[in-house]
Amino acid sequence: MQDTTKPFLTRTTVLYLLALVSCMLWGSAFPSIKAGYVLFDIAKGDTASQILFAGMRFILSGLLTIAIFSITGRRFLLPPKGGFGKVAKLSLVQTVAQYLFFYIGLAGTTAAKSSIISGTGTILAILFASFLFRQERFTRAKLAGSLLGFAGIVTINLNFINLSPSMTFTGEGFILFSTVAYALSSAMIRLYAKEADPVALSGYQFLLGGGVLAVAGLLMGGSLHFSGAASVIILIYLGLISAVAYTLWALLLKHNPVSRVAVFGFMSPVFGVLFSMLFLKEDGQATMAQTVLSLALVSAGIIIINKFHAGSKRKITGN
Repeated sequence: MQDTTKPFLTRTTVLYLLALVSCMLWGSAFPSIKAGYVLFDIAKGDTASQILFAGMRFILSGLLTIAIFSITGRRFLLPPKGGFGKVAKLSLVQTVAQYLFFYIGLAGTTAAKSSIISGTGTILAILFASFLFRQERFTRAKLAGSLLGFAGIVTINLNFINLSPSMTFTGEGFILFSTVAYALSSAMIRLYAKEADPVALSGYQFLLGGGVLAVAGLLMGGSLHFSGAASVIILIYLGLISAVAYTLWALLLKHNPVSRVAVFGFMSPVFGVLFSMLFLKEDGQATMAQTVLSLALVSAGIIIINKFHAGSKRKITGN
């Protein structure tokens, strides 16, 4: 008989559905950002304008999050009580550091290398939650699931991989810093959401972090050129992606161990490749066999971690 007292957001079906929705949204961000660069006339090497674009996106994300949940909650969504320090710290790591390093790093390396390096963020998030923040216990199932998920990301990027071992500090190095910031933010959300509303945390950290990125982009000489309704629509859509996906992610992290949620992060680059195949029509895209194998590997990793979670739940701390 089903346990009706089980919190809604910890139910496996709900977790799978909401996490996949978040990852699909994040996956659609890649072709959307590339479309935004065209619509806003942002050159490939114009890092300042790219950072300004990211800042405007996250300012809008914060405003949308606050507005949507103020309307649905029938009261204005205030910042977490006594939580400005939490908002500032989370904003610095999740939005400012992650995307500042990401946008600069992406200009100095290939998309495939970025995707693979970013894929390690899921593994790092589980390791940080287990060993740095002591929020849960690390198990062989988590290791196996993480390795399978990472193998899935490598598989779908095989056609793009340059086997040259060359690396640069401001290229691959900055992508790695961005990945570490993402992993740290997952554990921080889990920690802070125990005492603060995760929706308010998301909304206000977006607003603060977006403002910092926008100012940085302007100081670096960045600019945006609106080209009509299409540019406004793509910016609103990118804002909604972050508002919805990160808020769902934060809610799931509040009620579930980091490993159960973070493992779905392997799906984001897979969805990114799939959406790029559909909308960008780029050369050298993954074959159908690669795509199916990648999805199978990532899905196996997700299932393994979530299947064995129930048996280890009693040993997890902070739950």
